[in-house]
Amino acid sequence: MSLSEIRRLSQCVAVTFLTLLLSPVCLSSPHAPWGSLWGEAPPLSRARRQLRFGNEWSSWIGWSACSRTCGGGASVRSRTCITRNLQGGPCTGEPRQYKICNIQDCPTGALGFRELQCAAYNDKPLMGSGRYKWTTFQGGSTPCDLSCLALGHNFYYNFGRVLDGTPCQTELGGVCINGRCLRPGCDLILGSEQQQDACMVCGGRNTTCLLHRSVYRSPSQAVGPFGYNEVTMIPAGATHIWVTDNSKNYLALQNGRSQYVINGNWEIDWPGEYSVAGTKLVYKRSADNRESFEASGPTQEDLHIMVLSTDRNSGIEYEYWLPRDRYALYHGGRSQLHQPHQSATFSPWQRPTSTTTTLATTSTTTARPPSTTTTTTTPAWAPAGHNPSRHQNNQPQARLERDENWSNQIPQHHRPGHCGKCRRVRGKGNRVRQYCQKDFVFRGKVLGKQYRGQETRYDMQVIHTYRNRFPLVRREFMWVPNVCDCPQLEEGRQYVMMARRHVNYERTLNRILLETDSYVRDYRPREDELLRSLEPECLKQSYPPTA
Repeated sequence: MSLSEIRRLSQCVAVTFLTLLLSPVCLSSPHAPWGSLWGEAPPLSRARRQLRFGNEWSSWIGWSACSRTCGGGASVRSRTCITRNLQGGPCTGEPRQYKICNIQDCPTGALGFRELQCAAYNDKPLMGSGRYKWTTFQGGSTPCDLSCLALGHNFYYNFGRVLDGTPCQTELGGVCINGRCLRPGCDLILGSEQQQDACMVCGGRNTTCLLHRSVYRSPSQAVGPFGYNEVTMIPAGATHIWVTDNSKNYLALQNGRSQYVINGNWEIDWPGEYSVAGTKLVYKRSADNRESFEASGPTQEDLHIMVLSTDRNSGIEYEYWLPRDRYALYHGGRSQLHQPHQSATFSPWQRPTSTTTTLATTSTTTARPPSTTTTTTTPAWAPAGHNPSRHQNNQPQARLERDENWSNQIPQHHRPGHCGKCRRVRGKGNRVRQYCQKDFVFRGKVLGKQYRGQETRYDMQVIHTYRNRFPLVRREFMWVPNVCDCPQLEEGRQYVMMARRHVNYERTLNRILLETDSYVRDYRPREDELLRSLEPECLKQSYPPTA
């Protein structure tokens, strides 16, 4: 063989070798395995190319039809493992997924799902013997077996597995799937570990709501005040409500319409589960006088926690979670309407802020005045001999906002002149007109009163709102443009009031103004019912807002 022939043969062998090395399939047969040419393992370059791709799941197909039309059934969807690497092993996870569906209650009197499955075997021969009527048997060998009791006889028969979507017999909330009892997560997927957080967000991390916790104590250590007293108002939208007391008193509960739901009208109800404000509330009472209210929420209306006082109050603890926007409304600091009377004698430093209420013990943050202040100013409304240095480390008492850390009650001066008799607004026409025109219609409790110049300022606890154009918080200032106690409001009593928002020309005042001709009534259940029926009247006629 000549040298040129040997050279061409070597080149041909080299080209053939490179072609086989780089080709993804065998040249002789497209289905021949790599081992037929290269032994037991593929070439290194091919192996590296395969490792780039792993076996993975395809997308889920749609959910199947629900196994039941009501009462909670099961639906299934599936997916396929796409094999990209023969050596990669199977896909991790389940090829099927089940979820709860059609969870709405069935019509009253409808048969249960197990009972329907047992009834399907009525009058059918059983192993060549007689025919029977069947009903559900509570106590089968496994929770997902269809165990049915023969009516009129003392034996039961196991017909095999129940249908998918049948509730388990032994585990509350569990559902039978392929003979296994699975519990759904908050995403309704059976076997899911997703749970709701305190904000009722599935899979959340408590970032969309805030916790409010406090303790209610009586104004004094003595017994009383005897009878029903309000502990707190829990706003609508609250979740994970928990109230507990360990005394000889009794917890009570009112709904948003101020109607007693538990332990009202001097009658003590049995512990148990109650439907309140769109949620289930559990009332517990033990032999050692410990009581509690527990509700998951979210509530659809305000709840009023009450206490029927017959003995000393050792402290009623309560807590709940609120969405951030509602928490800011009720506990997020000063309301826009908490504007004091403007006066030239008011000092321009920052006042302390507080989240306390009169009867609740909560945290307080105090801001001190600037240290550069060396002189004190006696406010124009201060009594003779008043010395601000006696209170709170020489902090002047002419504050721009309310301070809950000391008694902020100013001695009532003698009212000048003759006020005469207060005008009392009466009649259904005035009630309807002011209800539709006023900016604020609410039920409140008078906590305190101060005379400021020629006006009176009331410290109000807002208990319930009916119709408001602007949001209210639990504590508000309310102003009356006289010092004649007109309308007549007594401290400690509850009233239904219709007031307007007052913003002056300079926009330095933004407050609740109760005028002398405003509609004011002592709170009574009858008055509450009348107000709740007025909303349609506002839709029938177009009432212009008050100026």
